[in-house]
Amino acid sequence: MPRGRSTFAKRQKEQARQQKQRDKAERRNLRKQEKPEPSLDEMRELREHAEAQAALFRVGSDDETSTAELTPPHRGKEMDQ
Repeated sequence: MPRGRSTFAKRQKEQARQQKQRDKAERRNLRKQEKPEPSLDEMRELREHAEAQAALFRVGSDDETSTAELTPPHRGKEMDQ
């Protein structure tokens, strides 16, 4: 029973898979190169948005939890003293 045909088919399949990977990597690199860098206005808007989100996250956090509740308890010799 000849085995050469299946080996050839496997090799062809593997070569096709590797070529697809190369093509995909090339397309990914092209997209990265074509992607425009954000302008200063966009960066400022993003920073302001991030600050607003952070402010919303901090609202009421002082009322609900104290820093003592956020600090993990000490274990070991320090507790015995």
